[in-house]
Amino acid sequence: MANAVIMPKAGITVESCIIGTWEKKVGDSVKVGDILFTYETDKASFECESTAEGTLLEIFYNDGDEVPCLVNVCAIGNAGEDCSALRPDSAAAPAEEKPAEAPAAEAKKEEVAPVAATVQTGEKSAISPRAKKLAERAGVDASLATPTGPNGRIIERDVRTLMENPVVAPAKEEATPAPAPVANTAIGDTEYTDVKFSGIRRAISKSMHTSLSTMAQLTHSSSFDATNILAYRKLLKESEGEYAGITLGDIVLYAVSRTLLNHPDLNAHMLDDNNIRLFKHVNLGVAIDTPRGLMVPVIYHADEKSLLEISKEVKVLAAECREGNINPDKMTGGTFTVSNLGNLGIEMFTPVINPPQTGILGVCCATDRVRKAPDGSIQIYPAMGLSLTYDHRAVDGAPASRLLKELGQNLEKFTALLAK
Repeated sequence: MANAVIMPKAGITVESCIIGTWEKKVGDSVKVGDILFTYETDKASFECESTAEGTLLEIFYNDGDEVPCLVNVCAIGNAGEDCSALRPDSAAAPAEEKPAEAPAAEAKKEEVAPVAATVQTGEKSAISPRAKKLAERAGVDASLATPTGPNGRIIERDVRTLMENPVVAPAKEEATPAPAPVANTAIGDTEYTDVKFSGIRRAISKSMHTSLSTMAQLTHSSSFDATNILAYRKLLKESEGEYAGITLGDIVLYAVSRTLLNHPDLNAHMLDDNNIRLFKHVNLGVAIDTPRGLMVPVIYHADEKSLLEISKEVKVLAAECREGNINPDKMTGGTFTVSNLGNLGIEMFTPVINPPQTGILGVCCATDRVRKAPDGSIQIYPAMGLSLTYDHRAVDGAPASRLLKELGQNLEKFTALLAK
């Protein structure tokens, strides 16, 4: 009897995944544990292992398709075995085979070039959250999309098809066909490469656009004397024990987790234009640069963890992000985010808030500055920059500035903060 392999559910918050690349093709022999295909959530990439042994009989979805979690993706069994009963509603025909169209149908299709067939009005199909959000961003009517998802559900692929082939809504007057696009002959197609965004890149694009278009964001920048934390970091490094791995970034995370408790409006989520949720603990998001794009895992209850615990946890989370196997649930629920570009020599920047949070801190590099010493002499000291972006709907400039001021003071007297 043929067996189905389902799309895994990579986390409790994940509703659908996008197939990356099939590593096996129809007719291949498959063993339990073999990698069948790669897939992406909007947070990470994974590999799907076969849960059955036999021949890959049929593939129900192609590369790039969005598939709801726990839906059959392919069938494995004995060669020649019927597996039609395992096929989801959206895969009425094998994914690798496209039914031929009659010549008359082809001619009619060419006649109406960019215009697809209309759908009956009044009919409403279920729509996936990802497809709904794409339709809203693109400004298209998702109800005009032809559903290909399970049980007649409209999925992201259907909305993209609608965007590429607009459907003509019923109208009293016949629409005037759009003029044919003029080819650009100035640039040869060998001079550029079109690259499709990965699932993670699409998620970043959407999140950043939403953040900047829905919030009243403002950034304040300041600096503090980094002499003490640089000296403390040097002592830790010389200890050669488990504390030697603690970085300046870890020290900043620890100080942020303690300072935020005194500024609840910045350790919060905006629920809507009239409501804000204040958190009793700091769930600290940490921006991690990975080959797949920016990822933000969360240190939960960072305010209750020691400097060493924070340092160790950040390293584990960063490794999981870069390897692409982090559980998406570890990247939800953050109440404030820290983005550190100091190791890249950035002196000041404007970090973008991670919705629905109300603030994000940018950590910059240390630069030498000059000041007058108490004895009147000229003194050179290392100044480290901090850039705080906050949602002005939730926080005014003075409270945001007070957070920056207190954070700078805590970092200048970091050993005293550790003793509290």
